[in-house]
Amino acid sequence: MSFKDIFQSNFLAQVAAFSIVDMLVALALSFAIGLFICEVYKKTYRGVMYSRSFGITLLALSMLTTLAIMTVTSNVVLSLGMVGALSIVRFRTAIKEPLDIAFLFWSIVVGIMLGAGMIPLAVFSSVIFGVIMLCLGNRKGSVEDVYILVLQCADNAAEQQASEILEQSVKQFTLKSKTVSAGGIEWTVEVRIQDGTTQFINKLYAIDGVTSATLVSYNGEYMV
Repeated sequence: MSFKDIFQSNFLAQVAAFSIVDMLVALALSFAIGLFICEVYKKTYRGVMYSRSFGITLLALSMLTTLAIMTVTSNVVLSLGMVGALSIVRFRTAIKEPLDIAFLFWSIVVGIMLGAGMIPLAVFSSVIFGVIMLCLGNRKGSVEDVYILVLQCADNAAEQQASEILEQSVKQFTLKSKTVSAGGIEWTVEVRIQDGTTQFINKLYAIDGVTSATLVSYNGEYMV
């Protein structure tokens, strides 16, 4: 039997196809779970600026993956064509937040499970994973608030007084950079605050010789 005879045989015609009801149920569930994923992403986002388009992408991705898997499992010829079409797609958008990758895979996996007819697994696993993400994302413990302090001093005396105030006011500070020029001395310092108070910035600015004091929120990757 040649390759042509295989594709002319009846096994392609006997492949089970999804009914209209199955398709509507799968799409409705993928839409509902996609909304759930989007809401979890919104509540657990810790980046600089929440992207609404990325949340919509998670919703669309779950629905599109569901349609793709239904097509693959219902017709062998279409599945081969889809593999060839998807092989030429190139994605060049950079993922800045590592956690975004988990949400992308979550949407894809949900679409695969719904497209394959594993509805209970898709629903219960999404609920469990969503609860875990909400608990971890909204967890608040004794984590210090991290800031970047940019301080400009006119002379060494002002610099020394600023260092003494920082030792008394913050839990920990680390000098990141120091620039000395004709206009004075500029510090870039990472400070860690336990109780969230930022009154020390007023004390720093009150020092004779300090021309400016700027405090910027910092999460390890971005400055807000």
